[in-house]
Amino acid sequence: MTDRWPGCSSISFRHLGLAEALAVIAECGFTEIDLGALPGVCDHVQYELTETAVTEVVATVRASGLAVRSVNGDVGDLNRVLDERETEQRAAHLDRLLDLTAGCDARALVLPCGAQSPDPVTGLEADLDRVAAELARAAERAREHDLEIWVEAPHFFRLCGDVDRAARLVERLDPAIGLVLDTSHIAASGSSPAAFARRFADRITHVHLRDATPGGINHSIGNGIVDFPATFAALREIGYRGGCALELETRDVTDAERPAAAVKAADYIASLR
Repeated sequence: MTDRWPGCSSISFRHLGLAEALAVIAECGFTEIDLGALPGVCDHVQYELTETAVTEVVATVRASGLAVRSVNGDVGDLNRVLDERETEQRAAHLDRLLDLTAGCDARALVLPCGAQSPDPVTGLEADLDRVAAELARAAERAREHDLEIWVEAPHFFRLCGDVDRAARLVERLDPAIGLVLDTSHIAASGSSPAAFARRFADRITHVHLRDATPGGINHSIGNGIVDFPATFAALREIGYRGGCALELETRDVTDAERPAAAVKAADYIASLR
């Protein structure tokens, strides 16, 4: 590896258990990860988090020797109206995720931009207001742990599925809430990651790297339409100094091919940075 290599999300090896996935990531030469905690996408962190579960995951991560930049988590559909009991459950889940993030010495917890549907629950403006309010509450709790909240927007399969909706959400957000640029979600929704970088230059705190085709996000780098040289040129232009991570939740390689594909992608990205 080189010091210009990106990190690697554990989602890239979601078919493996956490300890085995981290071992493979380290064997590939990576030194930093994003930790996937997304139920239904990556089960490296239990959705029903308890103090014991948090302790076990933190111990496994620390034993790997890998640094953690962020935890990619989910506390439910942020645009859904909750009753009192559900509100308390969400708050408890958020606290456990923040405990996990702090325990791994990560910088931030990444949360999504709404439910896994483009259809609003009570109307788009109200839903965006609700998502922004939930993220603000999460950011307030995160500050008590000396952590940050970042939001991945756009996310092709969620409420803010394109750049227009992402922009309308960003307008509502506290500037302290970071924005994750995900190349695949932006390209799949018909926009340019390079243009996105320039438009939201002062908000971007992290970058997820994966290739895409129109309407499809599950492609290895080089197998889609993302212009990675232009994306990194734009990031240099805006003075971006944050991290980036391969999030190779791909369907165009076999599981046996994933380690070699991750190394190949990391070498390519390193050549652009």
